[in-house]
Parts: sequence; structure tokens; C-alpha cells
Amino acid sequence: MSRRGWVLFLTLSVIWGAPYLLIKVAVGEVSPVSVVFARCAIGAALLLPWTIYRGQLRPALRHWKPLLLFTVLEMTGPWLLLSWAEQSLSSSLTGLLVAGVPFAAALAARLAGEEERLTPVRLLGMGVGVVGIAVLLGLDLEGAQLLPILAVALVVVGYATAPLIVFRALPDVPGVAASSVALFVTAVVYAPFALPRLDEVAGASTDAVLSLLTLGVLCTAIALALFFVLIREVGPQRALVITFVNPVVAVLLGVWLLDEPFTLGIGLGLPLVLVGCVLATRRSAPRPEPSVEAVDAAAR
Repeated sequence: MSRRGWVLFLTLSVIWGAPYLLIKVAVGEVSPVSVVFARCAIGAALLLPWTIYRGQLRPALRHWKPLLLFTVLEMTGPWLLLSWAEQSLSSSLTGLLVAGVPFAAALAARLAGEEERLTPVRLLGMGVGVVGIAVLLGLDLEGAQLLPILAVALVVVGYATAPLIVFRALPDVPGVAASSVALFVTAVVYAPFALPRLDEVAGASTDAVLSLLTLGVLCTAIALALFFVLIREVGPQRALVITFVNPVVAVLLGVWLLDEPFTLGIGLGLPLVLVGCVLATRRSAPRPEPSVEAVDAAAR
């Protein structure tokens, strides 16, 4: 991975390690549909004017079909499912389940005929990363309900397939333009359900309101713009390896901000996750070009 790719990767890993905690705080006082609406409305309010000012809205809308599909798979469906699931699942378990995105992305890429190979080293890295997260957070399914787990599984499918659409069908659409349209559409979809619940936000605590603002500004508007850049820099499969680091960041934020203990699991799991990320993001060696003799032999 290039130096620019690593900077984007690490930045997004930190930014998208926070939403699990923020969503957990918000859904304690605000309904999931209101959380999604607030997140998207804030993000669209920041990105859409810039898109219009740059004259990028109309070119983006020419690709409305793949853009709409991306919106459904990346935002409209997953964000509501994630907020709903975190009403009963812990943020740690949710992050651990979402760490399955790279595997689903690898399967989706193979079905879509992507040329980049999943080398043994990269597969080993993914495996090490999953083991590290399991050690780091622990997998405690006792008392967990099946439907929230299935909801997160659908989130994994959406997160795994949406970047492929960006990479293959939206290469000429600027990231900010695509993000702003997707956020606006999602906000419009949920507006009829969220607007009658505005009293929830008005009566929410300062922590819940700040969580919504942070979700909209940092974890949505800024992060999505950066994510498009990362996809085009390193490819969709490698970009999704950030899901290995996100739960680590979530735990470290808990230790730092909430005075949670730095456990043995964190001490052992964190190095495994980092090693797994390094291995899983290694660029595949180019396929050897066939020699003239081989081509001639095949033609015969």
C-alpha cells in the first residue's frame, strides 16, 4: 500500500472506530430512525452545497442507477439496521460482527470477476485479524438475540458490496458528490418517520446530541468523502480491511475516555489485529505475462 493509502487507511480507521460508541449513546435516548435521519441530514447539509457549487451534481445524477444502489447498500439499509441492532447488542460485539466485511467483500469480488488475487498471505492476514479481534473483545453471545445478529449480518453484506459499485460503476463520479446525493436521498427516505419524533432529539441529553452531531459531521460527511478516495487509492477489498481496526479503536476510546481497564485481551489482541492488517493489505504481485512461445503454443 502507498504512503497516501496508509494515511487514509489509518485516518478512517480512527474515525470509523467511534460510531459504535456514538450510536450506542444515541439510541439510548433517540429512536434508530431518528439517529439515521439526523446523521444523514447533517452530512447532506455539509456536502451537498459544496457539490452544487462545484457543478458536480448533474454529472453525478447521470449515474443515478448505480448511485441509488450504492445508497441502499451503504446507508439506507445498513445504518438503520445497525442502529436498531445496537439497542440490544453491545458496541463491542457489533464491531466484531462487522469485522466479517472483508471476507464478504472477497467473496463478492470473486463473484463479480475482479482480477486482483487473494494470495495466501492476504488470506492469512485476514485470519489473523479476526483471531485478534476475537481475543481483543471476546465473543459473548449469551443472551444475544438472533434478529439483531441477523441485522448486522445484512449490514456486512451491504458494506461488502457497496464499494464494488463505486469502484466499477462510479469511477468518474467525485466522492463528495456521490456521498452528498446518497446522504440526501437517505435523509428524504427517513424524514416522514423521523420528523414526527423531533421531540426525542429536543429532549435528549447533551451526550446524545453531541453523539448525533459527531456522527453527522465527522463519521459521515468527512469520513465518506475520505472513503471514496481510499477505495480509488487501494481498491475496494483492501479498503474494507479498516473493519479490522475499527473495533480496536472503539476499545481504546473506551479505555481513554471512559476509564475502562486495559485488559489482557487488549494487550494480546491488539498486536494480532495490527499484524493481520499489514498482511491483509499487501499488494498482490502482478500476474506474469504469457511468453510469445506460450501464446503461440496455445494458438495451435
